[in-house]
Amino acid sequence: MTKPITKGQPNLAAEDPFLWLEDRTGKQALDWVHRQNEVTVAELQGDPSFQASFETALDLMTAEDNIAVGSALRGHVYNFWQDKTNVLGLWRRTTVASYKTEKPEWETIIDFDILSAKEGVKWVFSGASRLYPDFSRCLLSLSPDGGDASEMREFDIETKSFVEDGFRAPASKSGFSWLDKDTVIVSAAFEEDEKTQSGYPRVVKLWKRGTSRGDATPIFEAQKRDLAAGGSVEFDGDKRHVFLTRTLDFFASHSFLRQPSGEVRRIPLPDDVTDTAVFRDQLVFGVRSSWTAPDGTRCRPDGLYSLDFERWIETDAFGPIKTVLEPAPRVSIAGIARTQDRLFINLMDNVRGKVVACDRSDSGWSLKAVALPENGNVGISHAERFGSSVSFSFTDFLTPSSIIWSDDDAATLATVKSQPARFDASPLVSEQFEARSKDGTVIPYFVVRRRDQEGPVPTLLYGYGGFEVPLLPGYAGVRGRLWLEKGNAYVQANIRGGGEFGPNWHQAALKANRQNAFDDFAAIAQDLVKRGIATPATLGIQGGSNGGLLAGVSLTQHPELFGAVIIDVPLLDMLRYTELPPGSSWMAEYGDPAKPEEAAWLAAYSPYQHVDADAAYPPVLLMTSTADDRVHPGHARKMAARLQAAGHAKTLLFEETEGGHGGRGDRRPQAAQAAMRYVFLQRALTGAT
Repeated sequence: MTKPITKGQPNLAAEDPFLWLEDRTGKQALDWVHRQNEVTVAELQGDPSFQASFETALDLMTAEDNIAVGSALRGHVYNFWQDKTNVLGLWRRTTVASYKTEKPEWETIIDFDILSAKEGVKWVFSGASRLYPDFSRCLLSLSPDGGDASEMREFDIETKSFVEDGFRAPASKSGFSWLDKDTVIVSAAFEEDEKTQSGYPRVVKLWKRGTSRGDATPIFEAQKRDLAAGGSVEFDGDKRHVFLTRTLDFFASHSFLRQPSGEVRRIPLPDDVTDTAVFRDQLVFGVRSSWTAPDGTRCRPDGLYSLDFERWIETDAFGPIKTVLEPAPRVSIAGIARTQDRLFINLMDNVRGKVVACDRSDSGWSLKAVALPENGNVGISHAERFGSSVSFSFTDFLTPSSIIWSDDDAATLATVKSQPARFDASPLVSEQFEARSKDGTVIPYFVVRRRDQEGPVPTLLYGYGGFEVPLLPGYAGVRGRLWLEKGNAYVQANIRGGGEFGPNWHQAALKANRQNAFDDFAAIAQDLVKRGIATPATLGIQGGSNGGLLAGVSLTQHPELFGAVIIDVPLLDMLRYTELPPGSSWMAEYGDPAKPEEAAWLAAYSPYQHVDADAAYPPVLLMTSTADDRVHPGHARKMAARLQAAGHAKTLLFEETEGGHGGRGDRRPQAAQAAMRYVFLQRALTGAT
């Protein structure tokens, strides 16, 4: 057992000698970061294998034959593209017919490298809200550093220019969508009184063309303690609905319909409603926990249901609830999407994908499986809301991604894009195994390794386990070239807390039950050793964000199980995470450290408080970003400092200055970080460090 440095929350600030590292851009903190970076760069980029690994990663990330994933709208396919020449990327389009050819003729809408050079800011494209019905005007989101906060500008696609005296707002975490050509719905988070305690929008306003942003009219507010407020327009055929949302936390919300008169009515569905869509006058929805509707219908998790939305609008009564999809064991809903005339449900069946097409008639719902490849990860790439085109993606650990396209609501399908193989998969095999967790729960996981493996090899175990996010099979050229081709193994864990098996799988590791996710991960590590795939000395682990918390806890609770630990953009100080914006938005997942009972279970596993000077920790690599405005870099900084101060000299930290939480923007820093991770793993798991 490790020895916690602190046993509770009181006087935590006074007990924390590294609190100053939470000053994101403070000189003292950044000077320390730069010194850490110098050591890490010398250690990892100085390795003889780094340069070739970096070049391989960059070549694969920027290859001109990567699939251009796009979405169709009014006869065009739109795509964001990056390669070695277009470092910050192009937003571009081509016709649907041209997209299906081997070499589409692309029309550039915005060249972000040119824009950035002109304005002296490395703009990162963050999306665009399009104006119905011709979609040529958009509200463009531009991040100045790759973080979540973005600037908004009105842009005309046909003239390929920003609209003079058009809508424009400074960088913030606000949201923007069109009400009509002269009115924007603003989910505002500019001023402190407009923000929730998590830093997200609290007030929804209508902003009229020709007026200042400050004169926008408030139409809806959330509470300060809520996660966020939002407003959007949803079209069902030619019917326009204005929805307002009060998001209470990550898993609970109240939805409202704004009438043309300005009246706002709450839609009386349960707080934990999920997977909602308006389709042919029906409001389709799922639930995270069982709910009995007013007509007595029992709605269950992993099922899908519908109600007559037009009837509710007219009468304020739901009427009969219809079942769209019955729940089934080990089958969960990955998402839903719709074209103009068909609804599609993306399912996961024992962590393998499938898609069901749904039609609605006077007699009810009819379902039919879409004829897609089996035993892999199937996703819905796009569904044209105002048309009949839909595309699907297919991949698995050893099969390059492909795009399967339909122009007729999936009645006919054709593979239009296939990524070339990036590594030699012929000697490899992908297998699914199960481990038994501490409480007896059976936990599935995937292993990718050489078919002829005879003894333990360097193995990377990757996990996440939170926020209903599933880890699905997927092809990764960089992983294949820099890891698998060297004879190493890769393992992907489907632990509780994720979304692999629906809400119950997630809730089994929620709040006070969080230890279940950590136990699941440890059980998989132990099972890998039992099967002879790895030994503790050859087993490395990696996780990012919530997965970084998983890796940090695994380090402090079970250092004897691992030979190397990579912790990316992590949460690690769980007794102060709500003090580092937007940390308070995650209290529904982890709990509130301001409440003694919840602080107790957080303190029981919080990695930062459990660093032990006497423990035999394996080498650790922490990576974060100064520009990460989702998970504060202070977590990684403080953990590195505490590990080093406790005498764990094989602790490295690298902090990128841009890219935000997801490493967006320039691919070169992303390629360098990928190469550093694999160099670190190879050295640590083969005894080179």
